[in-house]
Amino acid sequence: MSKTDSTIAFLLEEGVLEQQGVEALQNECHVGGKTLLSLVKSRKLLDDDQLTKLTAKNNGIEFVNLSSDMIDSVAVRLVPYETAHQSNLIPVRIEKKTLVIAMSSPLNLSIRDAITTKTGYKVVPVAATNDAISQAITYHYNLESVTKQDIVAMRLKYSSEDDTKIKKAKAAQSATVADAPIVRLVDSIFTGAINARASDIHIEPDEPDMRVRYRVDGILYEAIEVPASAQREVVSHIKILADMDISERRIPQDGHVSMEHNGKMYDLRVSSLPAIGEEKIVIRILDTTTSLEALDQIITDTGDYEMIKSLISCPYGMILLTGPTGSGKTTTLYSMIEYLNSISRNIVTIEDPVEYRLKGITQVQVKPDIGRTFAAGLRSILRQDPDIILIGEIRDFETAEIAVSAALTGHLVLSTLHTNDASGAISRLIRLGIPAFQVASATLGTVAQRLIRTICHECKEPYEPTADEMAALYGDEIPAKKPQLYKGKGCNACHETGFKGRQGVFEILDISAEMKRLIVNNSSDDQIKECAIRNGMRSLKAQAIQKVTEGVTTLDELLRVVDVRGD
Repeated sequence: MSKTDSTIAFLLEEGVLEQQGVEALQNECHVGGKTLLSLVKSRKLLDDDQLTKLTAKNNGIEFVNLSSDMIDSVAVRLVPYETAHQSNLIPVRIEKKTLVIAMSSPLNLSIRDAITTKTGYKVVPVAATNDAISQAITYHYNLESVTKQDIVAMRLKYSSEDDTKIKKAKAAQSATVADAPIVRLVDSIFTGAINARASDIHIEPDEPDMRVRYRVDGILYEAIEVPASAQREVVSHIKILADMDISERRIPQDGHVSMEHNGKMYDLRVSSLPAIGEEKIVIRILDTTTSLEALDQIITDTGDYEMIKSLISCPYGMILLTGPTGSGKTTTLYSMIEYLNSISRNIVTIEDPVEYRLKGITQVQVKPDIGRTFAAGLRSILRQDPDIILIGEIRDFETAEIAVSAALTGHLVLSTLHTNDASGAISRLIRLGIPAFQVASATLGTVAQRLIRTICHECKEPYEPTADEMAALYGDEIPAKKPQLYKGKGCNACHETGFKGRQGVFEILDISAEMKRLIVNNSSDDQIKECAIRNGMRSLKAQAIQKVTEGVTTLDELLRVVDVRGD
């Protein structure tokens, strides 16, 4: 089969194009004198993984669904980490005088020749996806390269008197051969978290081992255990990198580390907390090179998107996002601001902390130690002729009062509150001390948000729900025909969790004239919610159930994230 025929077969098998679309591409090749493959690449019809599969197929190279248990640790030792990392490859096994290597670019002859020269083995390439190889490298090189024996044997040679003001550059210069295991371990913890798509790293003192966990898609997973005897050295090295005082272990500290990994820059925000035994370290990972997602990518439901767009298009008033910590409120707020950002608008934010830098927008960081609180910052912002104001969080009466006043005097105000649902935001403002009539006049709408994990596409499979699951989904109104539900069985792509990525679920309460009357009359949250549902609002429960029946997520995930006890 020719490469052209192979490419055509692949496009049809993958469902990238129908027969008619393939024929149109072929005609364009004849007219323009390009090959079919080059045209496919220029049109970006295939993602990187699909291109790897196609390249392998066209060149008679085997494509493998790589997993860590397929890899022989003896073979791995033949190729240094730097080579594997830079060329995104990993040895898989040794077969007599040949070395089988998984590569995302299997046609890279120069690296194949270099490995042959260094090892004496003839290299036989197999193709695998970028992600699968990166995960295998993390597992076989980073976390396993530093043994417990190495860590216990090594000690960082820092004294509490001399190291109070050591900076990152000095830390790098002072890393001796004896320090190398700790340095490698900390680096592996950082890069392992990034490769796992973690949002946070938890480094927790314990006996007999210090526990390192990653938060991926909102759930904590154990990554590695470090002997307790080495935990002080690990914590000290992280604190040095973050410009923190390593001699001070009695009070909480904050710092940050900037690092590059796979061509991207990351800001690691480090927080230490004195605990029984030793300090606990939590690190928030922010990818500074990733652009903010557009509003229509965050709010994927067309109806919800149009409603949000309508609310934020109002010239003045207040919009509140509610939900627990980690539910994606700040990201949604940023996307709203980006949607509204234009040369004709003066947009100012006050945040704690400023998580993303937004071009063309004035952003203010709260600093209570110098008197720059949310309330004080807001007063200053109102003297800066703003059109739109973003407040990171309304925490007290003073901030709420200024926010409501700004909304009533011609400004669009966006902020967050910690309440369980959209209707709860109204009573929360009133409990803070804002008169009900002002809340009714100022508020345009409230939005409750949750993040649900989505089923991994690589291992997604259908199943028939049990009677208990049907009851959990539909209560007493069980349909005659059972829907087909889905779950992930777990694979290498999703770290055996069955989930990969998260998606927002929204409950949007539009403050209508009828709703304003209810608020002024101090109606309960339930009465406000009932009115909103009568007027077309879809509750968090209804939205999440739809995601389950559509095969986006699982029933267990719905029950974990959303309170389904009432509506």
